[in-house]
Amino acid sequence: MHNIAILSRDSALYQTLIQQAHLPHLRLILVDNKIAGTFDYSQVHILFGDPDLTAQIISQCTQLKWLQSTWAGNTALFALDKTDYQLCGVKGVFQQAMQEYVFAYLLYFSRNLTGFNQAQKNKKWAAPTYQSLAGKTLGIMGVGDIGQAVAKMAKHFSMKTRGYTRTSNDCEFIDQYYTCHDEQSFATKLDYLVCLLPQSRATTGLIDHNFLSYLPEHCVLINAGRGTTIIDSDLIATLKNKTLKAAVLDVFEQEPLPEHHPFWELDNLYVTQHTAAESLPEDIFPLFSDNYYRFIKGERLRNVLDFAKGY
Repeated sequence: MHNIAILSRDSALYQTLIQQAHLPHLRLILVDNKIAGTFDYSQVHILFGDPDLTAQIISQCTQLKWLQSTWAGNTALFALDKTDYQLCGVKGVFQQAMQEYVFAYLLYFSRNLTGFNQAQKNKKWAAPTYQSLAGKTLGIMGVGDIGQAVAKMAKHFSMKTRGYTRTSNDCEFIDQYYTCHDEQSFATKLDYLVCLLPQSRATTGLIDHNFLSYLPEHCVLINAGRGTTIIDSDLIATLKNKTLKAAVLDVFEQEPLPEHHPFWELDNLYVTQHTAAESLPEDIFPLFSDNYYRFIKGERLRNVLDFAKGY
């Protein structure tokens, strides 16, 4: 039997899904949505839960073999010294949600929905200016499965695509690839920029004053990767100076975003409260179930993360 602990804000739903699936050789020894101070975590073989919660007790899990994360971001776990277990991430479930999120805003700006709304309020028949996405250039930072899905959608709108990546370079929907040595070439003449990068040493503070200076004034920046990629003060200065048209931010260095943060006061910055592509139990559980059967058969698990790389 394998002792499994669920530690998630959606623990009750995950418990129901596990029970309905009738997974074999499984002993559910903990189901909680918070840290249980008196529980003996040393008996846990498998952890299934939210990274910020599991990170608080993982050092006590001396028999841990595998942790299935419920989130795409696992910074809290990568920050710890414990690496003697398999950490599996969440992949393959966020593509459609991210496509909808990104193109909701690309269309919002290109079709100038604000302008049409204002014209209606002013009872003016004269249409405001607007543009098509066709022929416009979209830069995508991070061309994993989510970035590739965004690139694929861009091609449906006849957009040109650029990919900024460290390793992948084989997506058929990316017209040109760039690396960290080509930042200026990548950013120059972009109409829209979508950042989907994971958090790592290489990506922390990547979008700074210099990087932002390469972007055209009409460019719109969307960050749905990690908040640490952007230096807040540099973005604030750029938006205030109107040297960037707008920024849409779904992720932040500190979440929830503090009420006193300057981001709230900028009329050309849009806050979306980390909702671009949320982890839903009905999407996450099949990943756990598939990996569980692999685990008990001694097969290689899917989506194993690299502690050295941080993703």
